[in-house]
Amino acid sequence: MRKALRWLLAFTVLIGTLSAAGAATAADASGGQDIKDRLLSIPGMSLIQEKPYPGYRYFVLNFTQPVDHRHPSAGTFQQRITVLHKDVSRPTVFYTSGYNVSTTPSRREPTQIVDGNQVSLEYRYFTPSRPAPADWSKLDIWQAASDQHRVFEALKPLYSKNWLATGGSKGGMTATYYERFYPRDMDGVVAYVAPNDVVNNEDSAYDRFFASVGTRECRDKLNAVQREALVRREPLEQKYAAYAAENGYTFTTIGSLDRAYEAVVLDYVWGFWQYSLLADCDKIPANAATASDDQIWNSIDEISGFSAYADQGLETYTPYYYQAGTQLGAPTIHFPHIEKQYIRYGYQPPRNFVPREIPMRFQPWAMRDVDTWVRHNARHMLFVYGQNDPWGSERFRVDKGAKDSYVFTAPGLNHGANVAGLLPAQKDLATARILQWAGVQQDTAQAKPLAKFDSRLDVRDIEREPALRP
Repeated sequence: MRKALRWLLAFTVLIGTLSAAGAATAADASGGQDIKDRLLSIPGMSLIQEKPYPGYRYFVLNFTQPVDHRHPSAGTFQQRITVLHKDVSRPTVFYTSGYNVSTTPSRREPTQIVDGNQVSLEYRYFTPSRPAPADWSKLDIWQAASDQHRVFEALKPLYSKNWLATGGSKGGMTATYYERFYPRDMDGVVAYVAPNDVVNNEDSAYDRFFASVGTRECRDKLNAVQREALVRREPLEQKYAAYAAENGYTFTTIGSLDRAYEAVVLDYVWGFWQYSLLADCDKIPANAATASDDQIWNSIDEISGFSAYADQGLETYTPYYYQAGTQLGAPTIHFPHIEKQYIRYGYQPPRNFVPREIPMRFQPWAMRDVDTWVRHNARHMLFVYGQNDPWGSERFRVDKGAKDSYVFTAPGLNHGANVAGLLPAQKDLATARILQWAGVQQDTAQAKPLAKFDSRLDVRDIEREPALRP
């Protein structure tokens, strides 16, 4: 849920402008109308920006959405979307991160596999896609799924071929919730590293994960640094106070610098396994007891981020923490390697990360409903997890009643697990199913990505967020 996603925060999309190096089709077969004109003829659609990219048109757009889909007359807001347009004759991938949308052209793995168009959606209540004033009771998984449904209905007449929904982490959750509420929209779903916290107050799966992940040597090094940061709380908090003063950080929402410090430190081990690989253990101080204060500080800051629980770090993610405390649930883990006298607060609940003037009430039935539906009704759904990603400890599963649906685990990978990282047989099967669901290839023996790899479109860091945020 945490570490300021300063690394990444930059999502949206939709750009255009032909490039001589291989421009996408600007007009379609129906009268030769330009794709931008067709997009802007959709009621409620307006252009923010068009950007050039070879072989595509890319647009950043606003789309008018009801604040409350149950009562459309009760007000509207502008929701950002991006469109990476290749050709109306190609399938379309509907992507959301579950957070902000990037306005830099990029291509998700399923988009490369099917060589298609990509529509990307900013999640409601992430600025600027936030109603004003904000009625936070209208931020829930059904309202967000209904946002996607309206965008799909608006664009389907233009992009009439098959559609796939995808997303990673909270975006994978979002794609799954969309399928649960609107199962007739998509032809398939590819959900990456999607947590599934069915029973919010039962989190023993995470404790079991941290007791066995990686190697004993690596676990011991990480645990020692985490413990040492709490043993040296006084001098390191003095350093934290100076750091906060220098950067103008405040701690009104969480309550104090002391609470923020402990929250950052307790995220450390989780954050390492979420974003790092086993080989990265070589970068961890070998002997925490003899390491300098700067070495301990730098290791914690690099992985957890000391800005994460300042008001300025929390503000961007208020919508996530609100959802974690009302529907999604949040992990609670224990620290058997740290004596009780060093832990004052433990893993703090999402309520502590949302301004008090925003009311919150947890709905325990929300995730149970989705989990039950997926287990028994999933159709054309693929879930991909990383072996060493803590978020995979509580995951989606498919049971009897599910059709043509799969749950695969990429060995040794973290929160960036993908189809390319699966074992060969699973990789081939997953690629074949994605191509077939997209309606572009039936020959499973030739299941390979249809688009050539593009180092600008297809290479990206893991979507880094605060460590304990999916």
